[in-house]
Amino acid sequence: MDFMKHLRKIIHVDMDAFYASVEQLDDPSLSGKALAVGGSSRRGVVAAASYEARKFGVKSAMSGRLATRLCPHLIFVKPRFERYKEISQIIRKVFFEYTDLVEPLSLDEAYLDVTVNKFNYPSATILAREIREKIKDRTGLNASAGISINKFIAKIASDINKPNGQKTIPPEDVIDFLETLDIRKFHGVGKVTQEKMYGLGIFTGVDLKLKTLEYLQDHFGKSGLHYFNVVRGVHLSDVKPSRIRKSLGAERTFSKNISSEIYMLEKLEDIAEEVERRLKGSRVAGKTITLKLKTSDFNIQTRSKTLKFFISSKALIMEETKALLFQEPIKDSIRLLGISLSNLNTDKTTKDTPKLKEEQLKLPF
Repeated sequence: MDFMKHLRKIIHVDMDAFYASVEQLDDPSLSGKALAVGGSSRRGVVAAASYEARKFGVKSAMSGRLATRLCPHLIFVKPRFERYKEISQIIRKVFFEYTDLVEPLSLDEAYLDVTVNKFNYPSATILAREIREKIKDRTGLNASAGISINKFIAKIASDINKPNGQKTIPPEDVIDFLETLDIRKFHGVGKVTQEKMYGLGIFTGVDLKLKTLEYLQDHFGKSGLHYFNVVRGVHLSDVKPSRIRKSLGAERTFSKNISSEIYMLEKLEDIAEEVERRLKGSRVAGKTITLKLKTSDFNIQTRSKTLKFFISSKALIMEETKALLFQEPIKDSIRLLGISLSNLNTDKTTKDTPKLKEEQLKLPF
């Protein structure tokens, strides 16, 4: 089988309803209640929802107004990102006790390559269970995990037995698993691609596998090769311990829509100050600055400019942001403003994935 040449032991750990679970942990009165972090019943967007709220259809990125309509007894709490970062650091320390090949995706999830690990455990399944137990002991929070031969399958597997569970897809089950998988679950298949695949009669992995490489490239361009490989268990992305940050920014949603550009500039001053603080905290600067505007009807506009030099100070950020703001008239009132910097001067060095001996790949999952 093609995928056997690229077989590794990858764990994807995903904290269960992380932000909401932290709030319930710190405030026992919220335990067992429908909870949303962020947003409000009038404005804003839900950043995270407890499992009790999810039962009513509440989910992240949903407007607070819609969330309240779905779940009238929903409780809103303000996010406390410093607290989430604090607990995330405890969790990452657990990961590094087992392997240095840790690739964080966010505060609440990460990939771990445990093909070779610090305890020489032969079974990634047992190791994942121990990691989850240690996270529970040290934080009081539940984590779920997926274990398989590559990042793509491990991430899908981590969602199967949520919350507080894990799922292993061993090498011998990979092909059967992928063939029965709904096409919506495949990495890189968004809503538009999903509808296109449905129109071509591709509903599951086996339907995708029946298509030739030429067919997939004709219909999906460069992504065709990815779809051709991934349904055969081939996903060549290594766990990258030093993920390169591609952008950094901040944004604000307002309690009332604003239409005055002078008032917008006042708000942008505060946002620029936060961006400067984050840039300095991460010791980075950027060349491309982007102004984000969300109108009252939720239409998102972006205006960008790439400079010939890196910037990180509030003064320079505001100078460029102001130019972008007045680049063209704003016709609608604004509910959200954001500033971000990309094209960063980050160090692109990463740790090499260790070379593996054949016998290490034959140990049980």
